[in-house]
Amino acid sequence: MKVRLKNEIAELLGLTLKPKNKHGNARYYLSKEKQEELKYIKAEGILNSCETLKVDPTSVKHLWKKTKKESIFIKNPLFVTPLEKTYFDLRDTILEDLKGFTPKYEYIQRETLKDAHLLVVDPADVHIGKLARAFETGEEYNSQIAVKRVLEGVDGILQKSKGFNIDKILFIGGNDILHIDTPKRQTTSGTPQDTDGMWYDNFLIAKQLYIDVLQRLLSVADVHFTFNPSNHDYTNGFFLADVIQTYFKDCKNITFDCDISHRKYYKYHTNLIGTTHGDGAKQQDLPLLMAHESKDWSETKHRYIYTHHIHHKVAKDYIGVTVESLRSPSGADSWHDRNGYKGAPKAVEGFLHSKENGQIARLTHIF
Repeated sequence: MKVRLKNEIAELLGLTLKPKNKHGNARYYLSKEKQEELKYIKAEGILNSCETLKVDPTSVKHLWKKTKKESIFIKNPLFVTPLEKTYFDLRDTILEDLKGFTPKYEYIQRETLKDAHLLVVDPADVHIGKLARAFETGEEYNSQIAVKRVLEGVDGILQKSKGFNIDKILFIGGNDILHIDTPKRQTTSGTPQDTDGMWYDNFLIAKQLYIDVLQRLLSVADVHFTFNPSNHDYTNGFFLADVIQTYFKDCKNITFDCDISHRKYYKYHTNLIGTTHGDGAKQQDLPLLMAHESKDWSETKHRYIYTHHIHHKVAKDYIGVTVESLRSPSGADSWHDRNGYKGAPKAVEGFLHSKENGQIARLTHIF
């Protein structure tokens, strides 16, 4: 087509010839007058559509109109970008909302008990959100079964400990309480998992489970909550522990240790109790790490480290420290079944510690 004819057609369409660029190319574009005219036409169409739908036209970013003969998608020139909220706006809103939902706890005045003991309650590697199907693995496991087993296990530990005077409960949280850490159904490091339910549903299930468990324990004795970060839910597990600490912020009968440290230590009279998930430092290094990290090492004579992660029992006495891994209530999923990692007793475990004699009993609720 000749240049003159191109220019005549462009003029009829309201197009203007753009000067050639460095590559020698020239393009046509809408004149400012035509752009304003088109903007008015688009705005008029959007106004008509929004009026029919009873929608504020300034809140509609795009319009996609489809009929039997045509389909058109256009940007709304009337759209007004809302002001972005800052972190502080959101924080203040959330805090105001939480004030209306934070429960109030009356302080429980406890009697001084003779021959009192510490009860350690440690539901290890619960993996809320894990999916195991009996068709493949021979057993079912899902979020509902996980919750049922933890509640049943904690009640079983409390029942088995009734013959002892208990003046303190150490509850160990974290340790793969959640099965995944991303919306892509992966662990923190990106390993894909078979999952039951959405990540946010399982977070709320775990939250309610911890609330229910802690309220059960508070009816027996004051509680210290220790959080162990873990490999399946390194970030979401930390967020969950922080939410629980906030939920019980007005309860004077419970204390928390929810920082992100991989190894935690708790002193009960002559007992020093360490906890860690078990996916980090080697087992044989844990006693020396305890001596190096805990300020209470020299003031205690009965020292224990409870680990998790491997879902079965391993216990060994080292010089000055006993290291013991805990069983898990969770079932074997497809990967573990395929590789033969199954058959260990499924359980929730607890321990009784005497003020002067250290660990005097293991309490096991097997499923």
